[in-house]
Parts: sequence; structure tokens; C-alpha cells
Amino acid sequence: MDRPSPLMSPVLIAACAIIMVSFAIRAAFGVFQIPIAEEFGWLRAEFSLAIAIQNLAWGIGQPIFGAIAEKIGDRKAIVIGALVYAAGLVLSSFAVTPGAHQVYEILVGFGIAGTGFGVILAVVGRASSDEHRSMSLAVATAAGSAGQIFGPPLAEALLTVTSWQMVFVIFAGMVLSVLLVLPLMRAPVRSGGPVIEESMGAIVGKALRDPSFTLIFLGFFSCGYQLGFITAHFPAFVTEMCGPIDPGGMLYGMGITSTSALGAVAISAIGFANIVGTLTAGYLGKRYTKKYLLAGIYTLRTFVAAAFIMTPITPATVLLFSVGMGSLWLATVPLTSGLVAQLYGLRYMGTLYGIVFFSHQLGSFLGVWLGGRMYDAYGDYNAVWWIGVGVGAFSAIVHLPVKEKRLAAA
Repeated sequence: MDRPSPLMSPVLIAACAIIMVSFAIRAAFGVFQIPIAEEFGWLRAEFSLAIAIQNLAWGIGQPIFGAIAEKIGDRKAIVIGALVYAAGLVLSSFAVTPGAHQVYEILVGFGIAGTGFGVILAVVGRASSDEHRSMSLAVATAAGSAGQIFGPPLAEALLTVTSWQMVFVIFAGMVLSVLLVLPLMRAPVRSGGPVIEESMGAIVGKALRDPSFTLIFLGFFSCGYQLGFITAHFPAFVTEMCGPIDPGGMLYGMGITSTSALGAVAISAIGFANIVGTLTAGYLGKRYTKKYLLAGIYTLRTFVAAAFIMTPITPATVLLFSVGMGSLWLATVPLTSGLVAQLYGLRYMGTLYGIVFFSHQLGSFLGVWLGGRMYDAYGDYNAVWWIGVGVGAFSAIVHLPVKEKRLAAA
């Protein structure tokens, strides 16, 4: 009798390490928003556009790296991604014009694609048993949140002792360190049901003609919009719009004495809460219909964002919002990636999820870019917040008609 396979495996451990480092750095870019703009006297929109381009390049690169992994191997794709990521960070450290930052962030975005969810979750999905797949995807996704916990505070701490340029170089070294765990990334090819003999082009073509795939694609847009805007602009938003830290309060006693420090901590709090939220989503994804779980998550996000923007911005409301939004932050990822695997099989999951993820990154681009433009135009972020509330409600509705059946079996 076969022994049941364990949830934690060398592949999952290595996947968590890679995603954790990749997302720690990616989540820290909002911390550099004010220091870089002030050093060069740029408008907020100029550095925001660089981060927006990074997100768009990430989205474009995701299906490309998924296809590379399926053609030449997962580990080679990850090596290419890490090298490109490090090169983009080092080159960015020498950039002194908005145009240079924006060009180099293309490399950073492609590097995140090669070391992020698309490639890594496909490996995890193939290495996991049917019993553990939903939770394995959730654990790997939660590792991204773990990176988000220490990435922004690390950047904030490093900025107190060195220049932002040197922080970028340090981050490049961290990215290259993930190559040390690559020997563990040996994933067996498992079938997620009937063996699919069709080519990548045939399966991708079927998915693109499937209305459910289109709905999943459209629904992931708002996730990207909300995450992109908050990651890039929330530290600056808290720094400038939040009420002061009470000198006699608990936060001050913990060493959080300024709103800029609170902004970095808020991103970490989102990451901490999301570990619980993502693991919960993975657990529920094994037992309940994924499309209804996704609709529920987007509905709750809509209410949390609307409530936050309608109340006075204080340290308490910042932390409450961070915990509330954090519990829903990446909870969509294991459900969306698991839904793609369920509908279209595991063989080309990396490519298909990469296509869906492109919609996510289109939303990220718009959220980050609009944040900078609206701030420069109106001096606040209110319009961008309310657009996020609207697209969140749209995503809650658009998931409901998805048909959770396996396309290959049909």
C-alpha cells in the first residue's frame, strides 16, 4: 500500500525560499517612492510610472517564462529570471533620470516573472499530489507574503544607514542567493487526471475560446489594480495623510515614531495577515467551489477599501485596514491558479496561468500609474481608491458564471 505523500517537500521548501526573496524586494519599491522623488525633484508620477512599467513587464514576462520553463526546464528559467532581476536592480542604482528608471524596471519586471508565481506555482502544482495541491499552492503563495513582511522594513532600515542606490545593490545580491536552492527544484511530472496529449498551442487555443477562461482573465484585473496601487503608494499615502503617532501610545513605544515608519510597517502587516488568509483560502479551495470563494474575497475587499477611505486616516485605521486587506491580499492566487489547473490540466499550467496573470499586471500597471497621476493632479489618492472599489465589485460579479468543469474531459 502506497504511503500518503507529505505536504512539505524539498520542491515546496525551495519554491517558498525563491518566492519569499523575490516578493520581499518587489514589495519594498513603495518605500523608495518619496526618497527618490525628493533626491531628483521628480513628480510623483515619474517614479510611479517606473513601478507601473515594472508591473506591466512582469505581466508580459509571466507567460513567456512559463513557456520557457516548459520548453527548456523550470530551473533554467529561474536562473534566467534571477540574473535579469539582479541586472535590473544594479542598473537602476545608477539611474538619474525618470526615463532610465523606467527602462531598467522592464528588466526588474521580467526578473520577477522568472522568479515569481507563474513558474514556481507550476512546479509546485506538478510536484504535489491531488490531495495536497490546493494547500501546496497556498503555502507557496503565503511565502510571498512572508517576504512582504520583512522586505519593506528592511528597505526602510537600510535607508537609514546607506543610500537607496546601495540598497538596490544589496537587493540584487539577495536575488542571486536564491540560486543556491535550485538543486531542490526537481518536480516529477504528475497527471492531474486524464493525460493530455495535445500540444501547448492546442490547449492554449481551447482555453482562449472558453468563456470561463475569459471571465477568470477579466476577474484577475482588479486584484492587480488593488495590489499594485497599495504596494506602490500606501507607504507614501500613510506618510502624508495619516494622523500623527501618539508619543504615549503603544506604536511609539514599539519604535514606530513616524508615519513613514508606519507606512512600511503597514505593508508588513498586510503580508503577515495574508499568510493566514492565503492558507485559509487554500484549505477552503479543497472543499468548496473556487469561483464562489473568489467572488466572496473580492466582495470583502470592496467593503474593506470603501470603509477605510470613508473614515479618518489614523494609525489605528491604517493597521485595521492592513489586517483586513491583508487577509484577502493574495488569497485569490491559489484559488485562481488552482482553478486554471482544474479546468485545463497541469501540463501547460505555467503558460495558461501566465496569460491570466497578464490581466492582473495590466491592473497593477493602471493602479500604480493612476496613483501617481491622480496625486500630481489633485494632491490626493481619493479617486484611485474609489476606482479600486468599483473594479473589486466587478470582479466579484464576473466570477459567478465561471463553469468549473475540466475542458480536456469535456
